[in-house]
Amino acid sequence: MESVRSYMNDPISISSTSNLAEVLQKIIAEKKSRLLVSTNGKITHIVSEKDLGLFLFSDVSERKLDEIPVTEVANKIISISEDTTLDKCAQMMLENSIGSLAVASEGNIVGIITKSDLVRYFGLSHLDEKLVGEYMTPYYAWQYSDSSLSTIVLKMIDEKISRIVLRDKKEIPVGIITFRDLFNMSLKLGEQEDVLDNSDPMISVIFPRKGFVSESGFGGTTKAHEVMSKNIVSVKYDDDLAKTGKLLLDNNINGAGVLSGNGNLIGIISKTDIVKALAFLK
Repeated sequence: MESVRSYMNDPISISSTSNLAEVLQKIIAEKKSRLLVSTNGKITHIVSEKDLGLFLFSDVSERKLDEIPVTEVANKIISISEDTTLDKCAQMMLENSIGSLAVASEGNIVGIITKSDLVRYFGLSHLDEKLVGEYMTPYYAWQYSDSSLSTIVLKMIDEKISRIVLRDKKEIPVGIITFRDLFNMSLKLGEQEDVLDNSDPMISVIFPRKGFVSESGFGGTTKAHEVMSKNIVSVKYDDDLAKTGKLLLDNNINGAGVLSGNGNLIGIISKTDIVKALAFLK
C-alpha cells in the first residue's frame, strides 16, 4: 500500500484573523473544499466546506459574513506522518468523521491528504475490482422541489448531510441541492444588511438579513428549485467503483445518484463510500 507522501497536496491556508466572507471567497476561488488555518505562521486548525455549511445555514443572527471570524467555525487539525499508508488514512478519516488529514514532518505541517486524494488513488490502483452496488448508500435524503429553502437546510442540519435530491409531485427526481450550491448565495446575501422579499409579486418587503433556516428570512421565501442543480450525475448499480470515483473527481462533485437496471434512483455513491472501500480492502 502506498504512503501519503505520493498523494498529498501542498497546504493552502488562511489567517485565523480572517472572516467567513474571505474564507468562502478563497474556497470558491481555489476550488477547494477546505482550508488550513494559521496563527502567527503556524497551522493549527482547519475549516471545511461541511463545517461552513452547518454553521452558516443554522446561524440565525443578523451578522454579515465579514463580521463572523473563521475561529468560530474552524476545528483542530489531526495530523499524520508522511509514511502513513493510504488505507490507514482512510480508516482515520472514517473513525473521526472527517474528510482530510494534515501531513506533518519535524513538527511542521507540510501537506494535506483528502478524501479526493484517496479516491484518486483508488481509481488508479483498483480498476475492475469492486462494483458501485457493493458500497453505495441505499438511502438518500429527498424533498419536493417546491419546498422552502429553510425546509431543505433544516433537513441537512438534522441529518448532517451535504446533499438533498429534489423530486416533483410525480415523485421523479428533478434536481439536487448541495452545500456548494448554497455558498454563492451565502456570499451574495451574507453581505447584505437587508434582503428584498419578492415572494408575492404584488408586494415587495424589505426585512433584515436572517439565516437560511429563518421562516421570515430568505430561507422561508426562496424555493428549492430556484437554487438547485438540475443535472443529477448518475451511475449504474453494476458500474465499476474505481471508474465511478474518477467520474466524481472529473465533475468536481462529492456524490452521484445510483440507478437500477430499470433506471430508477436507488441510492447515492459518494467519495466517503469509496473511502470505506479503501479502508477495508483485503
